[in-house]
Amino acid sequence: MTSVRPESRPLLSLTPVSDGDVRHGSRSLMTCLFKCGNACDHEVPNASDNTYVRDVVDATVGRRSILRGAAVGSGALVLAGMGSGLAAAAVEPAARRAPVKGGPLATRAFRPVPPNTRDAVVVPPGFGHNVVIRWGDPVLPGAPAFDPANLTVDAVKKQFGYNNDYVGVTKLTSTTALMLVNHEYDDSELMYPAGRYSAEEIASLGIYTHGMSVVTIKKGKTPGSWYMVKPSATATPKNRRINADTTFLVTGPAAGSDHLKTTADTSGSRVKGTFNNCAGGLTPWGTHLSGEENFNQYFGAPGGAMPANPTVAGAELANAYSRYGIGVNASDPRKWHLVDSRFDLAAEPNEPHRFGWVVEVDPMNPKSTPRKHSMLGRFKHEGANVTIAKNGKAVVYMGDDERFDYIYKFVSKGKFDPKGVIGGSASARKANMKLLETGTLYVGKFSGDGLGDGRSDGDVEWIRLCTDTQSFVEGWSVEEVLVFTRQAADLVGPTKMDRPEDVEVNPVNKRVYVALTNNTNRVAGTEDEANPITEAGTRTSPAAPLTPKTGNRNGYVMEITPTDGDHTKATASWNLFLICGDPESPETYFAGFDKTKVSRISCPDNLAFDSVGNLWISTDGALSPMGMNDGLFRVPVKGENRGQVQTFATMPKGAECCGPFIYDGDRSVFFAPQHPGEISGASFDAPASTWPHTNDYPRPSVVVAYREEGSLGRDTH
Repeated sequence: MTSVRPESRPLLSLTPVSDGDVRHGSRSLMTCLFKCGNACDHEVPNASDNTYVRDVVDATVGRRSILRGAAVGSGALVLAGMGSGLAAAAVEPAARRAPVKGGPLATRAFRPVPPNTRDAVVVPPGFGHNVVIRWGDPVLPGAPAFDPANLTVDAVKKQFGYNNDYVGVTKLTSTTALMLVNHEYDDSELMYPAGRYSAEEIASLGIYTHGMSVVTIKKGKTPGSWYMVKPSATATPKNRRINADTTFLVTGPAAGSDHLKTTADTSGSRVKGTFNNCAGGLTPWGTHLSGEENFNQYFGAPGGAMPANPTVAGAELANAYSRYGIGVNASDPRKWHLVDSRFDLAAEPNEPHRFGWVVEVDPMNPKSTPRKHSMLGRFKHEGANVTIAKNGKAVVYMGDDERFDYIYKFVSKGKFDPKGVIGGSASARKANMKLLETGTLYVGKFSGDGLGDGRSDGDVEWIRLCTDTQSFVEGWSVEEVLVFTRQAADLVGPTKMDRPEDVEVNPVNKRVYVALTNNTNRVAGTEDEANPITEAGTRTSPAAPLTPKTGNRNGYVMEITPTDGDHTKATASWNLFLICGDPESPETYFAGFDKTKVSRISCPDNLAFDSVGNLWISTDGALSPMGMNDGLFRVPVKGENRGQVQTFATMPKGAECCGPFIYDGDRSVFFAPQHPGEISGASFDAPASTWPHTNDYPRPSVVVAYREEGSLGRDTH
């Protein structure tokens, strides 16, 4: 791929970042509009009186959360014992440690990438990377050459979709694999030349750029590199492009619910398409789970009148729509109703209830019917990840990515059959693929135990919402709990969290790690013991001074330990593993590691683990809090280097880092720079980025990074 617009070409500037360039202290104005429909402009959907996680954390982290009152007359932060440190911070103190060769990865295997605002993917010296696939590249045979000025729906159905998010890889042979990728959302400002398409054409193209792609990839000549295989009937028979026409089967107790029935589907069990798919997970039986997140923004009431609320538990459910943020953009800014009436709430009031689920896709069978699992509840699913408990049951952890919403857990009724994997028993695998249809759904309540033990920790109670046959929410049926899960959870007293996104189980230590991205609405008076920050240090550029701003700007990573190591138990303990931000800012915490030897990190989003248990964190929204591009970070969770956050890669201008997925014996890490160039004021004709520099405009893409002489998780020398 030849660069036609080098990184050094003058583009729309993104620094320094001012409050007018971002909404609510994190994302650009454009990202907020297209990614989540300006969710933070509207009232917080959770109006319950349940405990805030911040109330829990504040009691335990109060001795570190000193930002309130820490500002001096100049507006700068008091950085006790840290010195000015600006020059060192810009270079990252940990970057002076040994380069690639020598010692274990936890402390010496790579030189951390300094914070920057470059229009490039940057990896450490000694590592390489390449683009695997880009927006518009062919997925199916017969896909036309990509041309954003001459797109058709038929073409888009055969091409790689926009804004790649979750990445998962399944082995085919020693040199080939299947890669499944989510396409979360469209951004018409960056996708099309001005005036080229009508509103109806933009709506149609936008609908079909969503969904998923399954593509065949092959190893490159450089160890660790991977590339897409040119689609053909013989070379890529498993390739698939899941889109708005793909039929999904609803499974579990809510299948057939009156709340899911529409004019086109009187059965209430067959849904067209999947939208706003964010993160996901690879199951032990070889399928992919994917979370439908900000689905609410696609539905509007262009006539101005919202439909009547449905009856739940024998009465009108007044917040049936508002609890999910449906209708807050009543004019339907994407105007999908112009080409499909199912997105018009007046025409199809139940259509939104058919989204907000966890979907499951079998990459090995391109003709299989994907499923939406009602037993996992309906909310703004960031993703879903499976672990197998000691007794063989499948346990799924899930986060509801909204300010002040909850963390959930599901425990299957049946047990995993280890023979039921790809290449194993077909009948056992088929049985494993039904594990998520019956079981028990829980929601988490977090309490603190005070500062007496000198730790920021406490207890978790998993509160039952329902099984597949019994509801534990008074007056509610099982199907009502599952279709209106947020409202049902409100009634049982869980803890309000700060945007719980990826929730992953470490395959080595079996602990659960939760990315709590941020919450600028977390202000004084909303604290609770499990979520401490109501003011945080921020920067407008990598070298700018620290300035305090209200809210939880930089997020946390929580560590949860199941009681007796048993994920099926209804109790656990928690601690704050990371309080993210600038290590020079007093509220930050890195599992007790020396703060002069860690990288800045803000807004943790997706999580992954290598084979030795190191945690890998991708970020979304670091531009405003830290004035730097988002990135991919590695941090050990055990030993003397526990908490040593180091930057492995930084993203292009305006892009968040999605994925990541570590593969091939820790030799390759896949990740997806999403929405490059999504900077306030940018457009297709006046871009802020041209990454990956193969065209005059940005193209969201999947990247693989690798170290030629060793693995990503451990040093082989």
